[in-house]
Amino acid sequence: MDSGKKPDETLEQYRYFLKDSIRQTINFTQTAQSRRLPAPPLQKPCPENAVRVDLPDGFRSLKKLCSVPVVDAIARRESERFYTAAALGLDELSALLWATQGVRRVLSEECALRTVPSAGARHSFETYIAAGNVEGLPAGLYRYLPFDNQLVQLFLDEKIGSRAAWACMAQRFVAAAAATFFWTTIPSRMEWRYGLAAHKVIALDAGHVCQNLYLACTALGAGTCAIAAYDQTECDRLLGVDGEEEFTVYIAPVGKV
Repeated sequence: MDSGKKPDETLEQYRYFLKDSIRQTINFTQTAQSRRLPAPPLQKPCPENAVRVDLPDGFRSLKKLCSVPVVDAIARRESERFYTAAALGLDELSALLWATQGVRRVLSEECALRTVPSAGARHSFETYIAAGNVEGLPAGLYRYLPFDNQLVQLFLDEKIGSRAAWACMAQRFVAAAAATFFWTTIPSRMEWRYGLAAHKVIALDAGHVCQNLYLACTALGAGTCAIAAYDQTECDRLLGVDGEEEFTVYIAPVGKV
């Protein structure tokens, strides 16, 4: 549908998003935080009767399994789209989860420091794992609980890899991954502090998270490839999120190389 806007006007709109000009237009005394409204939970709750899987200590796993110095991991980092049939160990998955969203220290009910930076330490993301070939983990969809060092089982499905690939616009290499990371955002976590200035920093934070995944994968002898081209509706449907208060923002399949 024609919006009636000239192409240069549309480009100007999207370029404005990349700038920080909006910060000068916001009355920060009126944000939810300034009005002393409760902050959204740092971790999305899950049903009491949900099946949970305890994870090995991610920090210790990464330290033990890491065979590549950080300088070499940076130098060798690249996108990998071809994976072997080897399974990903549960300790390896735990190491990758810790590297991308692990909790280092809880400062308060409103603030926790993690393994990646986030504007105002608000950390708006939830991590979902489409696990198709992880040792000791039945194939299906899981969500990471970083404050509990657990996975919550959402559903089991032997064809989860194919479903993940379909949601990623039928990019076939996704189906060959041992596990695919889906990151959603809950924007209200960031909006609570920053109002209309929240959305650019959410996008920036996603980059921090995925780069840590790249480096950790390289250090473990695995590979990943960030995906920003996906079917929004299909991804949100696969993850069981509403597409408004929580929605997919980034994806990264992981496999042995």
